[in-house]
Amino acid sequence: MASLKELKGRINSVKSTQKITKAKQMVAAAKLRKAQAAAEAARPYASRLAEVMASLASKITVSENSPKLLAGTGSDQVHLLVVANSDKGLAGAFNSNIVKAALVKARDLEAAGKTVLFFLVGKKGRAVIRRNYPKAVLQMFDTTDVREPGYAEAERIADELVTLYEQGKFDVAHLFFSTFKNALTQEPTEQQIIPVPAPKAVVADTGAVVEYEPDEEEILAALLPRYLRTQLFGALLENNASEQGASMTAMDNATRNAGDLINALTIQYNRSRQAAITTELIEIIAGAEAL
Repeated sequence: MASLKELKGRINSVKSTQKITKAKQMVAAAKLRKAQAAAEAARPYASRLAEVMASLASKITVSENSPKLLAGTGSDQVHLLVVANSDKGLAGAFNSNIVKAALVKARDLEAAGKTVLFFLVGKKGRAVIRRNYPKAVLQMFDTTDVREPGYAEAERIADELVTLYEQGKFDVAHLFFSTFKNALTQEPTEQQIIPVPAPKAVVADTGAVVEYEPDEEEILAALLPRYLRTQLFGALLENNASEQGASMTAMDNATRNAGDLINALTIQYNRSRQAAITTELIEIIAGAEAL
């Protein structure tokens, strides 16, 4: 049985840990409000851009002369999995859920005879993927110096992906990230980003005829890179909100568990202390009677 001094030390240690988890919970809660607002504000823009893309795509015939980002390479043999993780831990299963979804997709593609490569964003999750696919990591995008990944990072990632695509490194790219639902729910999401799938949008029949100047193909060629950046930007915002929500929930659970452990250790400490006092009293009484 642990001594009173050891129990006291464990109680103080758990209390110190509880203070840290409580502080991190409050920080995550404060960051969550801003991250959630940013993610929700970006959704209408992405939705509207998808509608414009759908309208343009419906007016052209996809052929070999179409932009490569839309027409593809003519093959689907090599698949690039873009896995977006964070650089910080203490966020529950946020990062591991994204990695699990990517690994499941990788195994399914390999079972279908496809070649799988990885483009890793963020530091967390790299070890698991490199352990399972040590020779399949094509490139890594470092965000350790970025406080909150935003449009600038999305633009750089998109440019790197387009460069790799034009070099023939892959045929199809899938993006893995976490969609923010609420502080308790973050949903791992897979989305094909290259070649850009023709978005489907329901457009009400208003009788209006839309004419584009210049022609649809030229506008579409200019919008495709912007659409890719927008999808990546939205994924980074969703990831940030999901990370803060998962971190807040994980730290809240850790704080509660620390409180339960403190209570259990305190009860054990009091029982041991009472037993020690009782033993001393018995010894004193026995000694007095012996006299």
